[in-house]
Formats: sequence, C-alpha cells, structure tokens
Amino acid sequence: MTPFKKIYGLIGHPVSHSLSPLMHNAAFSHLKINAEYKLFPLKEGELEAFLKGLSRNNIFGLNVTVPYKEKVIPFLDNISYEAKLIAAVNTIKAVSGKIEGFNTDGSGFLKHLTEDIGFNPEGRNIAVIGAGGASRAVTVYLSKAISKSISIYDIDKNKLSSLASYLKANFKQTAIRTASSLKELAIDSCDLLINTTPVGMKESDPCLVDAKSIHKGMLVYDLIYNPVETKLLKMAKDKGAKVSNGLGMLLYQGMIAFEIWTGQKAPKEIMFKALREGLR
Repeated sequence: MTPFKKIYGLIGHPVSHSLSPLMHNAAFSHLKINAEYKLFPLKEGELEAFLKGLSRNNIFGLNVTVPYKEKVIPFLDNISYEAKLIAAVNTIKAVSGKIEGFNTDGSGFLKHLTEDIGFNPEGRNIAVIGAGGASRAVTVYLSKAISKSISIYDIDKNKLSSLASYLKANFKQTAIRTASSLKELAIDSCDLLINTTPVGMKESDPCLVDAKSIHKGMLVYDLIYNPVETKLLKMAKDKGAKVSNGLGMLLYQGMIAFEIWTGQKAPKEIMFKALREGLR
C-alpha cells in the first residue's frame, strides 16, 4: 500500500508560470516529507467548490495568487493578524476541517530587505510605484517598521487613495503621501525605490523612471524576478545604485508558508537553488 501523500499547491489564474512547485517540491524531497505541490488554475466560478473539497482531495495547504487573494477570505474559518492587516490572504492551511488564512508576502519582503540586503527601513524615505495588492503588503510592513515617509504613485487614482487612506488610518508614525505623477514621487530624495507593478516583465515595457532621479546612495527594489534584471534595475545599476529583484521575497514568503504548513524549518539553500535553476 502506498503511504498517504499530502497535497499542497497554488490557486490562481493564470498559474502556469509559477516557480513555487520547484521550490516546495525540492524542500519536501530534501526533508523526506511525503507531499507534493501542484498547480490549480481555477476559473472565477470554481473557487468555492474547490475550497469546500480540500479534505476530500487530501489538500493540506495552498498558496493563493491573483485574482483570489481577497476573494478567498469569505470562505475561510479564520485569518491571521497579518492577513487582516493586509486584507489579503496568500497562504491557506487546512487542518481537521478548518481552513485558516495567512499572509506571508509582507513578512517575506521585509525579511529579504533587512536580513539579506541589510537595509533597515526605520527612519527612511521610501518611494513606491503601484498601489495594488503587492504594494499593500509591502507598504503595510514598511509602515510597521516605522519608515519616515512613504510616497506612492499609481495610474489608478481610486486604488491609490484607498491604500493611502488605509495606511494613514493605521500607521501614525509614518508620513504617507500620494503622488499624482511619477515626477511627483520625488525619487531623487528617497533612500529606497520599489516597483510593485508588472511593468518591466515584458521586453517591450518602458522603464518607468527617469535615470536622472537615480542616485548612488539608494536601493532600487523591483518585485519582478523574471526577467532577473528589468530595465529599471539595469539602469539603476549603471547609475551606481544598489539593486535587487523580487526573487528573495518569493523565497522568503514561500519559506514562511512552508513552515506554517509543516511545522518544520524550511531549507533555505535548497529552495533558493531550485528557484535559481527554474529561472535558468
């Protein structure tokens, strides 16, 4: 008789591009855990039935990506403090018929920023491009870390004002500003610039930032990790700035999710190696 295999996976649409199976399956294999991580592309109307069938299908944990990070919340039994704060769930744990939601995006980002890059956001001026879900996770954690100021720009003014209002209401120690254009972001006077938008994933995408606003003393962080070097990062590197793509954030949010599911320490080097090979 085959021993019982636990199933984990990623729900979203699309999911075929994801590197998560490589990272998690490498970790399961290394720690000799009898489990497998799969991709579950779900259409809009399939979410509720899928979540109700988790125990029947031996599914013990999930990652959640667009467009379901907010949409899963009504179907969960409870959600963590972090998930409430970010108002989005990217990790689900299913245990004895109960489904719990977590968010590891913000903590994964901050862990990579502070531990691997060595950038402490406390008292720093930060500029952020984009006000979507990824931006919300990142700006909530930067506000928690008592950044001095966070200036945000998004082409979608409703998204922008909604995020800014939320941050202002919840984090009094950080000055939250909105910019009506990229010029108004005052990138040249910031310590950290973050791109949270998908602009830069395609070869035809423009570089959103004027080279004149990049200076040597700053860190430029692009949440995109494929391509490994976006036009923004290449230009910032050429100007002598410190740069990072989002692979470290992907790694850490995955490690935290793995630990939530298994209760075991995630094998960082094994998971990172699988991600790097997947990108090649």
